[in-house]
Amino acid sequence: MATESLTSLKWLSRFLDETPGDKVIGGIPRQVPGVCWSRVNPAVVPKPTLRLWSNEMAKELGIRAGEEEFLSGNKISSGMDPYAQRYGGHQFGNWAGQLGDGRAITLGEVEIGENTFELQLKGSGVTPYSRFADGKAVLRSSIREFLCSEAMYHLGIQTTRALSLVTTGENVVRDIMYNGNPAPEQGAIVCRIAQSFIRFGTFQIHTMTGNYDALRKLVDYTVKYHFPEHSIENDNKIIDWLKEIADETALMIAHWMRVGFVHGVMNTDNMSIHGLTIDYGPYGWIEDFDLNWTPNTTDSGRKRYKFGNQAHIGAWNYARLLESISPLMDRPEKLHQALEYYYEVYEKHNNLMWGRKLGFEQFNSEDDEIITELSNLLQNSEIDMTIFFRLLSSIKKPDVNDVKFAFYNEEKILEDEWNSWLNRWWSRVNGNPDQEKMRQSNPKYVLRNWMAQLAIDAAEKQDYSVANELYELLKLPYEEQLEYEEKWFQKRPEWAKNRVGCSMLSCSS
Repeated sequence: MATESLTSLKWLSRFLDETPGDKVIGGIPRQVPGVCWSRVNPAVVPKPTLRLWSNEMAKELGIRAGEEEFLSGNKISSGMDPYAQRYGGHQFGNWAGQLGDGRAITLGEVEIGENTFELQLKGSGVTPYSRFADGKAVLRSSIREFLCSEAMYHLGIQTTRALSLVTTGENVVRDIMYNGNPAPEQGAIVCRIAQSFIRFGTFQIHTMTGNYDALRKLVDYTVKYHFPEHSIENDNKIIDWLKEIADETALMIAHWMRVGFVHGVMNTDNMSIHGLTIDYGPYGWIEDFDLNWTPNTTDSGRKRYKFGNQAHIGAWNYARLLESISPLMDRPEKLHQALEYYYEVYEKHNNLMWGRKLGFEQFNSEDDEIITELSNLLQNSEIDMTIFFRLLSSIKKPDVNDVKFAFYNEEKILEDEWNSWLNRWWSRVNGNPDQEKMRQSNPKYVLRNWMAQLAIDAAEKQDYSVANELYELLKLPYEEQLEYEEKWFQKRPEWAKNRVGCSMLSCSS
């Protein structure tokens, strides 16, 4: 495809054309009942500068690098029709009412061959849904969003993508830990991309406010353009459509568990109907294996969104989606079929995931005991999850010494217990695990929070080399990349154990 300008792409406005919208353009934060969106123009910034760029995403769109004026929102081209989406959501289990795109503005949809992408600027100013915030984003959170979006894609996990990161030349005040210490930080904007940014909460807001006409129009639009193989002409067909969402959601979470990713804030407004990992805030990768770990300081007490709870929360959130669709059903009790399907399909994906991680030719029911025993050992050993499974993918004999590098304290290794499990696993795979399959399931490199923090520290001093190095490294997470091994195939360094941005993150991260 020829390299083009953003302005020459084929822009669409299907969402605006076919769902109910706000008659007011822009304006102050406010309640906007009965609508799916509000038109709003991005804020003008003083000095947009392109800092990070996804060559792969740009190639898919067929566009060239640059054009900071458009990627910052300073200019809007013909065909773009910017808006913020309205949605609601359950936050930490409680209904929060109207939420919406408080710091994201969609430029429009772009048709590329048989695909359509929505391009959205995150951090581009106040919208009617900003509540008490300024709609801006800081460099710190923007680097985390850019790198993680692209890293997840290359891990083979469904995700929104990132095209660019532009610094704005202005400071934005943030209280990083919500502890009464606000400080100015560099502003930035990420252009992120997805089939759509429709969430569970996009449907919830209409049902919770009793606006079933808007709900029907939204569902009609969603199925027509994003699930065209489905229809909603009767209860059974609605359930078939919802089962596809269950499947994609369960697959996404099984992948999270496979690589040790913790989203950190699985509110219903952060759940994509496409099963995409969306809204990268206080995320993190498991360092020492701990099913009770959450990266989100806001959740440190309840641990609702901890690593080991993600599949359950996925089901809880999915049940809220089912409730929001129930007004369209003649017999809403049938929706229990869809919820049961979520549990069934998650178990299927989870078993396949474990089978690949451990090199089984085929998963069987007796394997549950092996996995439970391994999980208990991992939790009791202070062991790096990523390094352990990567080393396990190459061992030649069942000896704990061959995975010793994964332990944080080698002097406290439970050798007898570990060798007992390794021998049991070795016997299960007949001394011949499918190690190639294992290496394609157990990444060598993931975006650990301390790695992202090093990129942030350098970028805040105008050095983007670390961010770019990580971007290139994480394009090939399953490859050896020996030139990076000594630097990045490492356990969490001591300095990162209790540092803000590494072990502790807030929803502003």
